Amino acid sequence: MMTEQNFISEFPYNFVEKGEVQAQCSSNIALVKYWGKYANQIPANPSISYTLTNSCTQTSIQFEKAEKMSVKVFLDEVLQEKFAEKIEKYFNSIQKYLPFITQYQYVIRTHNSFPHSSGIASSASGFGAIALCLIEIAEQLGEVFPSEMKKRKASFLARLGSGSACRSLYGGLAVWGKHEKIHESSDLYAVPFPFEIHENFKKIQDTVLLIHEGEKKVSSTVGHKLLENHPYAQVRFAEAYKNLASMIDILRSGDLEAFGQLVEHEALTLHAMMLTSTPAFILMKPMTVAAIEKIWNYRKLTGQPLYFTLDAGANIHLLYPEKDKNVIFNFIKNDLLKYTENGDYIRDESRL
Repeated sequence: MMTEQNFISEFPYNFVEKGEVQAQCSSNIALVKYWGKYANQIPANPSISYTLTNSCTQTSIQFEKAEKMSVKVFLDEVLQEKFAEKIEKYFNSIQKYLPFITQYQYVIRTHNSFPHSSGIASSASGFGAIALCLIEIAEQLGEVFPSEMKKRKASFLARLGSGSACRSLYGGLAVWGKHEKIHESSDLYAVPFPFEIHENFKKIQDTVLLIHEGEKKVSSTVGHKLLENHPYAQVRFAEAYKNLASMIDILRSGDLEAFGQLVEHEALTLHAMMLTSTPAFILMKPMTVAAIEKIWNYRKLTGQPLYFTLDAGANIHLLYPEKDKNVIFNFIKNDLLKYTENGDYIRDESRL
C-alpha cells in the first residue's frame, strides 16, 4: 500500500526555459457516491464510478521559467480570473510532490465537451486533465515514472484538486477509498475495478438529460462541508461502504435489476443528504422529479432496464445496457427530452 511519502519528489529536475503539454480527461459518474470528506481531500466513504467516453475536458498548459509563479486560465478562450486563483492555490499546495511547480508561469487553456458546473463532474475531468499535464511537464524535465506509478501519481494529484477527479484517470470502472473487499484500494488515489464483470456492464449507455445547464447554486465544496455536523453523516458513510460491497457482487453477477435499484437509491440518498443539511439546499429541479417519475412509470409498464443516477446537480444520467439501447433511446427522445431546459442531451457511454 502506497503512502503519501511515495508521492513526495526529490528529483533533480533539468529545468527547461519553456514548453507546452496537452492532455484530455473524461468525466465520470459515480454509482456509489462520494459525499463527505476529511482534511486533504480524504473521502469519508469509498466510491465507485464509470468513466465516460464523450464527456471530457481538453487542456493545454504553456509553461515558461519565471522568478515568481503565476497562472492564467482560459475557458474556451475567455480569461477566468476566479479559476486562475483556484489553480494557483492548488499549485502551491502540491509543491512538495512536484517541486518544479513554483519555478514557472503558466497559461492554461481548457475546453469542456459539456456544460460547466452543472453537475456533470467538470471539476473531475478538469483537474484530471491538469494532473496529467503536470506529470507530462515532470517528464519533460527528466523525471521517469514506472507506468503504474505515473497513473497513480496523476490520480493522487488530481484528488488534491477535486476528490472525484482521481477516478477519472482510469477508463471503465474505478474505485476510490479504502474497502476491505478491494485490497489495493486507497484513500489517496483511485484504482481500476479489479474483478471481472458481467457482460451486462461492459458497455453501459449513459444519456444525460440537461435539465439545467447553468451553474449550480451550491457548489460541491460547500455541500461536502455541510456534512461535517450532519445528523445522518455517519449512517450515510456506513451505508455507502456496505453498498460498495453489494455493487461488487452485482457487477460480477450481471443482475441489472439489483444494479438499478442500488444506483437509484444512491442517487436519491445523495440528494436527501442535501435536503437534510443545515442549511438545507436543493439541486434538483421540478423537471428532474418529473422525469424520474416518468422513468419509473416506463420501467413498470415495459420492464425495460432503464435506470437513472444523479450527480451533485439537476441533470439526470440515464443508464441502460447496450443491447437495449435502440428501444430505450426512442423513449428518451420521444418522452424525456421535454423535461430538459433546451431539448439538449449528451449521448455517452462507458466502455470496458
